[in-house]
Amino acid sequence: MGAGHAHKLYRHGHSPVHGLPPHTKLAAVFCFVIVVVSTPREAMWAFALYAVLLAAVAYAARVPAAFLLKRLLIEIPFVAFAVLMPFVAQGERVDVLGTSLSVNGLWGAWNVLAKGTLGVAASVLLASTTELRELLLGLQRLKLPPLLVQIASFMIRYGDVITDEMRRMKIARESRGFEASGVKHWGVLAKSAGALFIRSYERGEHVHLAMVSRGYAGSMPVIDDVSASRTQWSYALTLPCAALVVCLLGWLL
Repeated sequence: MGAGHAHKLYRHGHSPVHGLPPHTKLAAVFCFVIVVVSTPREAMWAFALYAVLLAAVAYAARVPAAFLLKRLLIEIPFVAFAVLMPFVAQGERVDVLGTSLSVNGLWGAWNVLAKGTLGVAASVLLASTTELRELLLGLQRLKLPPLLVQIASFMIRYGDVITDEMRRMKIARESRGFEASGVKHWGVLAKSAGALFIRSYERGEHVHLAMVSRGYAGSMPVIDDVSASRTQWSYALTLPCAALVVCLLGWLL
């Protein structure tokens, strides 16, 4: 996959969680999310226990609470959607502080907030302890279709290239006295977007031709073959297994 690629979500560290192979962490987070989604929404105590489990993982990974909470702000659009549900949903109504709210809407809002927040928190912890390059290797190890892994790899590698190209074009416009201040300037911005698309397309063609000339035949060579021991799998699956016990209790109690 080539050289590593740092990202803003990653927090460098040497904790036991950082040291786990990436495919074990991917499998653990995926199973954890499946268990959380399968939990009945009425079992509120179960979601509190899930939060405690994630807090324990964050403590083991030495990820500060402030770092985690700041990254959870990405969930704001879902929170806004959940807040509206009690007002627009149909069915039985209940008065809360003088406002008529839907019972089904309240349960739906709770369901979205609880499960969404836990899923986002688990994903943030995964990204905080695993570099992008390792995530790609983990996906490859889990036998994800090779073409999807290659597409993700190229997106990561050339996302910064395209962003830097946009920055240079912006500087070029501003150096000529251009400043977007209204609808009348949309034409210039549209032409810039078109030029960026053409440059990106040409860059992609050049990269593909360079790869083909070097023997590319549809698959990327595996440079690092990551593997995991039974002990490492046991550590990684502790989270989803504990969550599964909570989920079963939530259905039985």
